[in-house]
Amino acid sequence: MKLYIKYMVSRRCKTLVKKELERLNLTYFTLDLGVVEIIEDITNEKRTQFKNNLLKSGLELLDDKKSILVEKIKTTIVEMIHYSEEIPNINYSGYISDKLGYNYTYLANIFSEVKGITIQQYIINHKIEKIKELLLYDELNLTEIADKLHYSSSAHLSNQFKKITGLSPSFFKELQIKRKINLEDL
Repeated sequence: MKLYIKYMVSRRCKTLVKKELERLNLTYFTLDLGVVEIIEDITNEKRTQFKNNLLKSGLELLDDKKSILVEKIKTTIVEMIHYSEEIPNINYSGYISDKLGYNYTYLANIFSEVKGITIQQYIINHKIEKIKELLLYDELNLTEIADKLHYSSSAHLSNQFKKITGLSPSFFKELQIKRKINLEDL
């Protein structure tokens, strides 16, 4: 039986879920990226107790099918952009559809209904976060970052970055360097 838990991907959250599972003597097979697969059937009483205890820790057990599907879409996007060594060089709609086994239009409609933004906007937001991260690592130049994230050009990346953040990538990087220097001076 799979249970879907809404939480930010962090060791702390994963540890909280793990401790709660152990406290309730629930044997689990996997615990990863918002999904815990429990080996045994879980009683309604234990499920309610698990749900309530997660809420106390700021975590949420997802029950409704739309929310679960949206979390799967979000997880797929986060894995694709932040945790894959190489972002797939296919269109994202095909990748997400293939990975989740649903028609993309269906996924896009549910995502927009639940989140209030499009899947494409969610992808762009995460790509911008990845760009920020790569800029701060200072290992790749803008052209290399554009290639890595499959932008048609560094100009396209820069325009999208500025549209979302209000800053050019170079100005963002400059600000972060100044902020770091100021923090070191404290």
